[in-house]
Amino acid sequence: MDRKLLDILVCPASRQPLAMLEAAGLDALNRAIAAGGIRRNDEGPQADALREALVTRDRRTVYRIDDGIPVLLVEDGIATAQVEGFPKA
Repeated sequence: MDRKLLDILVCPASRQPLAMLEAAGLDALNRAIAAGGIRRNDEGPQADALREALVTRDRRTVYRIDDGIPVLLVEDGIATAQVEGFPKA
């Protein structure tokens, strides 16, 4: 993702800066998705694994990136509290 774009992106709900989700966080999230226990903020299931994602500074919410385009919709965010073993830092 373009660094200039990443520098201006913020969470649509909390207005916190966003950063690329590192490999350990992405792996933990995708394991939970594969197990079938992940729901988006709109209560819909997140069935597809993520190839890239953004995470809020407090690491409480993840937003997927589809084909290089961040999906910054509050209802499509994923709360990390539901991901067992999600890295806190």
